Amino acid sequence: MPHVIVKLWPGKSQQQRQRLADAITRAVTTELGCGDESVSVGFEEVEAKDWKQKVYDPDIAARVDTLLKKPGYSM
Repeated sequence: MPHVIVKLWPGKSQQQRQRLADAITRAVTTELGCGDESVSVGFEEVEAKDWKQKVYDPDIAARVDTLLKKPGYSM
């Protein structure tokens, strides 16, 4: 069931990632009514210089109609 991928710049600690994964899991299970065994969370580091090409263009600009939370920046 839900698989969440978090794309972010490098530099966050394993502890920060784990806390975020735990928070995402809690939110998903609460809002969707599923067990935590159904949820997976992955992290993909993307260098700042590659953000536009690897994240903004394909995942944000090209899929703006699927975004429920849009970023407060543009590229």
